[in-house]
Amino acid sequence: MSTTVSFKVPAPHGPQDVTVSYARVGRGEPLVLLHGIGHHRQAWDPVVDILAAERDVIAVDLPGFGASPGLPDGLAYDLPTTNTVLGALFEALDLDRPHVAGNSLGGLLALELGREKLARSVTALSPAGFWSQAERRYAFGILIAMRRIAQRLPLPLVERLARTAAGRTALTSTIYARPGRRSPEAVVAETVSLAQATGFDATLRAGISVQFTDDVPGVPVTVGWGTRDVLLVRRQGIRAKRIIPKARLVRLPGCGHCPMNDDPALVARVILDGSR
Repeated sequence: MSTTVSFKVPAPHGPQDVTVSYARVGRGEPLVLLHGIGHHRQAWDPVVDILAAERDVIAVDLPGFGASPGLPDGLAYDLPTTNTVLGALFEALDLDRPHVAGNSLGGLLALELGREKLARSVTALSPAGFWSQAERRYAFGILIAMRRIAQRLPLPLVERLARTAAGRTALTSTIYARPGRRSPEAVVAETVSLAQATGFDATLRAGISVQFTDDVPGVPVTVGWGTRDVLLVRRQGIRAKRIIPKARLVRLPGCGHCPMNDDPALVARVILDGSR
């Protein structure tokens, strides 16, 4: 069950109120989960119960995605602002340097939080920012196409497609290697979430200049990459290992860009091992 929290964030014309939706379950050391662009916190549903057996799990809808409202005027969707917003969220939830796991955009944000010493450990699954310019243009082109399709499909058609494995494959095979495993309800919800994400365009524009080039010293880092990731191809994981030489690079066999759905047990184990 989700809830919301509101807090102040510094802005050029004075502090602004930001509201974030999240779900919290489990007990143990805190673990924050961050989703990718156009997605929502329910991307983590396949692994939440496994993680909650050992961690206090906080799955977050990033501002402008899922159930979280967009950022107020004066706040950009760039990395410095998002770092500030997430740091303020941690304070509002009384989280002292939680473990952070993220996928895609969320993986990039998790690494940034680690670099700023706001995270106790980082697990980044297919994180953004380790692309060549050609790879970035390719990924952004796919994301824009997915967004346009989601916006143009009538809801009754999405619901009809989601009832069959072939339809779920048509809707989600770009991010899942095993889209047939995703429930019809989840596919409908994430298609609607992608279509309605108010932060999508601004986040994508901000990502044009993003290139992760700095190490993350003093923080345990795990980078996981699906062997069947067709959005951010797995050679980017090798670049991540070169930039963060002490990171643990983990191969996720048979997994796509969002591996939590493709192999929940493996992904949960990777996250738990990385946060120990």
